[in-house]
Amino acid sequence: MMPGDSNMTSIVQRIARQALVTFRNPPRTGEEAGKSFLENHSKLKSLMTEVRAADLKLVPRRAEDGSGVPPPHPYHHGAPPVTYMHICETDQFSMGVFLLTSGASIPLHDHPGMHGVLKVMYGKVRISCYDRLERPAGSTQAAPPHPAQMGALRRSMLRSTGEYTEESGPCVLTPDRDNLHQIDAVDGPTAFMDILAPPYDPDDGRDCHYYKVLTDAELKNSEQTEQKEKEVWLMEISQPSDFWCGGEPYPGPEVSL
Repeated sequence: MMPGDSNMTSIVQRIARQALVTFRNPPRTGEEAGKSFLENHSKLKSLMTEVRAADLKLVPRRAEDGSGVPPPHPYHHGAPPVTYMHICETDQFSMGVFLLTSGASIPLHDHPGMHGVLKVMYGKVRISCYDRLERPAGSTQAAPPHPAQMGALRRSMLRSTGEYTEESGPCVLTPDRDNLHQIDAVDGPTAFMDILAPPYDPDDGRDCHYYKVLTDAELKNSEQTEQKEKEVWLMEISQPSDFWCGGEPYPGPEVSL
């Protein structure tokens, strides 16, 4: 970096450059992260910790005035509950901003073989993170409650549920840790900057799958829910009908890679 470069270059540009370096050759599912990746990932998290809504020219929205609410989707009634501002995308990563209206949720979903870094720009989100539990060889783990739906059920662990604001550090996911999550807007509209590496690509095995947590009543067998307090069964579902994502222009500094 040239002297003074950090003052002349937008933080959004610096984040994109660091993401490009960090995710050039990231650890894949089951692989241990090397020293170089960890150092670069730490730099990326530090930059993401610094970024604020004003750096992206985002104006925080208020629930009562509907300011800046995008137009309705042609196939749905009303405005979309979630919109996305595309900033940039390469083969290594995608970067953009998700905006959630008051009370909106991004349903529980996965990121197959992907890393992610999420940073709230304004408002507050609640993020519930899950890990898939692989069944070890010779394990006596209980069988799925509905054998006919075996392929659609995943034994998982609820790792954490936390609330994040613009003052919080980034929320991080990896191919093996916190890879499934649900994101809920809390107490009004919210927006967060999001980096995914590599981007979703159904043709390369990285499609987005949605899940629901099965309740005790749906399991119909309490014995199978008593192993560990935070272990749960997740059932793969279609994209929920009340969730869809619209698009809107990104107003911030241009990114060039």
